[in-house]
Amino acid sequence: MLSSIGIPGLILILIIALVIFGPSKLPEIGRAFGRTLTEFKTAAKDLTKDDDEKEKEKAPEEALKRIN
Repeated sequence: MLSSIGIPGLILILIIALVIFGPSKLPEIGRAFGRTLTEFKTAAKDLTKDDDEKEKEKAPEEALKRIN
């Protein structure tokens, strides 16, 4: 997605954001965006970790079913 924007497009977006929000709000917006991404990554890792744990728990049960 970002590859189609290019450097000039990013510069234009940053200038527009600077005009709209002002120089004092941009760092706050950046921090909030960073926290949101971090929370999303940890939630995604927790979901995949839970799925892996469930699969590990099922593996012995399925092996016993195959033996019987």
